[in-house]
Order: sequence, then structure tokens, then C-alpha cells
Amino acid sequence: MSSYTRHDLKATYDPESTRSWANFVLYTEPGSDVVTSGLHPETRIEHTSPYVQEWADRLHRSTPNALHALLVTNLELPRLFDPCVDENTASPAAVSESGCVCRRSFTDPQFGTPVVAEHHRTVSGSTDRWAYQTLAPVSLRDGESVTTLVIDRGTFWTRTSRNVLALLPRHRANEYNAGYSGGGPRALAAYLQQLVESDGKDTAALHPGGGNPGERLLEFTASNAAARTQELTLDQLRTIAGT
Repeated sequence: MSSYTRHDLKATYDPESTRSWANFVLYTEPGSDVVTSGLHPETRIEHTSPYVQEWADRLHRSTPNALHALLVTNLELPRLFDPCVDENTASPAAVSESGCVCRRSFTDPQFGTPVVAEHHRTVSGSTDRWAYQTLAPVSLRDGESVTTLVIDRGTFWTRTSRNVLALLPRHRANEYNAGYSGGGPRALAAYLQQLVESDGKDTAALHPGGGNPGERLLEFTASNAAARTQELTLDQLRTIAGT
């Protein structure tokens, strides 16, 4: 199989639609307490960068719901309801009234996807950082195309034709990576090949092993040059692909 096919399911969210909800497919294993997304892959962002900040600045605080629960363990679930130490020094998430191990729930208004922000602050304040767990899209919205690839320290973004910074669409069973020979760089090269051949319009995620990456794109994604922080336009990707 190649690209993910929506069939009758609209698996992306359109904030301009009259419908205010999004469809997600969940996967469960009865008797084992395993519930996860059946389509959208979990993505973790632990570093800071201008791209992460741009994305985080648009997130909306939201009440924890079932989708947020997918992003934490059962033991961490209560922390979604505990305030940050900045909001209440007596919070169960507070450590000695200044440290913190809280969780905050957000929603990305562009895609309707849940985001859980994990706060870790030491009592001394020498460490104070946020990490993010979210679900990546399996495609962009109808009529929206990819214009730019952003490689950001192992996180892969796209700027869309609506000038929205979005996580690069990915299938749950695929993993993107760069800078070595392996499945991650091949999956990335195959998806970039699809974008080049469709002029950025075919944004549906590829199933594992799907697609047919060209040799030059595969050489690029496996090289150290692909691992550094950079933005590449669709024209630049065409040049790399030799088309």
C-alpha cells in the first residue's frame, strides 16, 4: 500500500468548517488497558527552537479529554488536573513550593489535535523546561499543500500554502529521521518524493514501506547535511531530487 486513503473518514480538522469537532480513530486491546491512536502518530518535542515556540504560542489551553489521556500513562493521568506550581504552590504537582512536575493540556486550533505539555522545574530553578507530547496529522486539510520542509533538530515541520507551521504528516507506524542509513531516512525520502511529484499537493502520509524514493533524495536524507536545522522550499527539494 502507498498513501493513506481517507475513504469516508475526514481525519483532519478544519477550523473554518461549520463542524467544531474532529474525527480520530482509536486502537484498543481489550483486557490490557491499551488505548492509543489508530492513525495519528504520537510525536514528542523536547527541545526549544523558534519553530517550537511559534507552534507552542498558538496552542489553546483546554480541559483534559479522552484524546489528552492517550498521551500520558495511567499514573500520569491525574496530573492533567493538577495546577502548575506557578498557579498554586500547594498543588500536588509542586515540589517544595518551587519545583514542579505538572502537566498542562492544550489543543492545536489548526488541526484539533491534543497536546500535553510536561513541566519539569527543579527546586533550585537550575532546570526549568517544557516538553510536548502530541499527535501529528496524517495529511493536511483539503486544498492545502506543502510549500516548505523544515528540519528542526529531529522534528520535521512543514509550512503550508496557508502559511501554517504544521508537523509533517506521518503514518502512525512510520518514523522520520535523517543523517544515517535506515528506515527513518527512507520514510522521509519517500514522503518528500511524493511531495515533489505532486507539486506539494499530495500530503497523505505513506504506509510503512510505501512510496518509491529517488536515489538522490535518499542520499540526501541519509547524509549529515539533512540532519542540520534548515528550511527547504519545494523548488529546492526538486533540485535535490534532480527533477
